[in-house]
Amino acid sequence: MIDLTPTELERYRRQMMLPNFGEVAQKRLKSATVLVTGVGGLGGTAALYLAVAGVGRLILVRGGDLRLDDMNRQILMTHDWVGQPRVFKAKETLEAINPDVKVEAVHEYINQGNVDSLVQSADMALDCAHNFTERDLLNAACVRWRKPMVEAAMDGMEAYLTTIIPGVTPCLSCLFPEKPDWDRRGFAVLGAVSGTLACLTALEAIKLITGYSQPLLSQLLTMDLTRMEFAKRRSYRDRCCPVCGNNAPWRYLQSKSTVISH
Repeated sequence: MIDLTPTELERYRRQMMLPNFGEVAQKRLKSATVLVTGVGGLGGTAALYLAVAGVGRLILVRGGDLRLDDMNRQILMTHDWVGQPRVFKAKETLEAINPDVKVEAVHEYINQGNVDSLVQSADMALDCAHNFTERDLLNAACVRWRKPMVEAAMDGMEAYLTTIIPGVTPCLSCLFPEKPDWDRRGFAVLGAVSGTLACLTALEAIKLITGYSQPLLSQLLTMDLTRMEFAKRRSYRDRCCPVCGNNAPWRYLQSKSTVISH
């Protein structure tokens, strides 16, 4: 396991004070590589909290340029960057905040051509893309290569969150065989809502990497932030799921499991 430098020991001292966290958990964070898709108000904010927590390497994946109407929620951005690729600004901001974290910026959307190599290069993924086309591709690749995925999405004042471990929990296709109407580019959003979900998303990833506390396994956390109502709903694997079910194609791949273990 990678050792911590004197600077890192001081930087992360307050979180290492948590009972049952300590240097062991911090070293696990430093050793981890996390793939973050989306890198907007949700993914970018989650990446920020992973960076300041000390995750060793982040792979940020997002195509497209920054728009002015992104600025109410994308806290890694600055006004002078409007019109330029947001993923490069995200990398610059994160490295300025924590130079000990290695950040790779991929100016692409998740697609069939890149998803397998991206998933294979990481220990886990955060699914924060703005449409279900990308989400389904990432989900299938994570199942295929046995990589954990934190699934987070929002629309307006509503949001949901869960952690997916292939072969253990339901996958995204089990949860949503028919896709919600949440993939519109022009959805309404308050920055504080995406930020709230992003913090919880980062926390799920930290729990999974470190083994500190229990992540949302086979539980779907739903949030109605208009009323501040939170609920946990039990989720179930679909044995006939075309992605993760008993006869799904990934079961015939001869790939070694890389699910995070301690």
